[in-house]
Amino acid sequence: MVTILADNCYTPLGQTSSQNVAAVLESRSALRPYNDSMAAVITDDGLSIVGYNRFETRCIHSITEALRDCDVEPSADDVIFVVSSTKGDIEHLGNETFRCLHDSALLIARYFGNGNEPIVISNACTSGVCAMITAMRMLQSGEYQNAIVVGADIVSEFVFSGFRALKALSSSLCRPFDASRDGLNLGEAAATVVLGAANDNSQAWHLVCGSIHNDANHISGPSRTGEGSYKCLRDVLQGVDKDDLALISCHGTGTIYNDEMESIALHRAGLDDIAVNSLKGYYGHTLGAAGLLETIVNMHAVELGYVPAVPGYEKCGTSFALNISDKKRLTDKRKMVKLISGFGGTNAALLLQYGL
Repeated sequence: MVTILADNCYTPLGQTSSQNVAAVLESRSALRPYNDSMAAVITDDGLSIVGYNRFETRCIHSITEALRDCDVEPSADDVIFVVSSTKGDIEHLGNETFRCLHDSALLIARYFGNGNEPIVISNACTSGVCAMITAMRMLQSGEYQNAIVVGADIVSEFVFSGFRALKALSSSLCRPFDASRDGLNLGEAAATVVLGAANDNSQAWHLVCGSIHNDANHISGPSRTGEGSYKCLRDVLQGVDKDDLALISCHGTGTIYNDEMESIALHRAGLDDIAVNSLKGYYGHTLGAAGLLETIVNMHAVELGYVPAVPGYEKCGTSFALNISDKKRLTDKRKMVKLISGFGGTNAALLLQYGL
């Protein structure tokens, strides 16, 4: 197992993980009217670093805050940076200030004095979970002792136009898994986890195992059988008693096809009775930050003894009914799964455990 030494969430609901967890447990949403839809946008953050764009600055801010809570030296030779994003600096595409993701990742790593070649994970909406799995495997190989994993994306007209063209945006608050759901909302965030090689810390979260599958179903449409998600769940839950799970944090975008696919995958994996949630009703879809942000918020909520609610959920709208509530619930379990999917048929899952 790999240990989570520190973390940070920088969102419209707060600049620390604790602020974000408190907001979610109080059922406060960051979604507001934006253009012809709803979105959760960070405004007036006051962050500025000369020579760095908004994407890079938010990543640096999130990493800096996470590093305050651990003694990892980011410039050390045995530390690797992993940057997760679907779009990066896409808001500047077409002008001379635009930087590709690799160049942004280099700038972020060099800001902290790290001379290693950073890893960029840009695998649609699964990027954040894939980044954690990649970092976990690199530490398990013994090549590095610590990994700093950061994910971020910026809400821009480019992103809006893409989802608008797919008719995937909702003009109202998204309602994951609900019968009245009609699309997703977008959001922006930066989130970071600092990982360390396995230790005997019984007061920390650990990454137990991860799985990535591509069912190659369609460029934008999820598998009708939930094939990739099912295989990811099967992999990470081998030898695990499902009754030990506090929750499964789903992708739960609020679109007709994604939520249906996840319900099928969970049913096939025999997980209908396990508590399920989606945090999209609080943050919208934060793209490359989603996997990290939703993992961090849920794991801290579980540590406090809660399963966060799914705002707006009233009536099951999927073929298989899942264990979902619009109210937060108590739990004494200490394991959870983060499940996520994305364009191109990509799927990923991560099993986490608090303590040993």
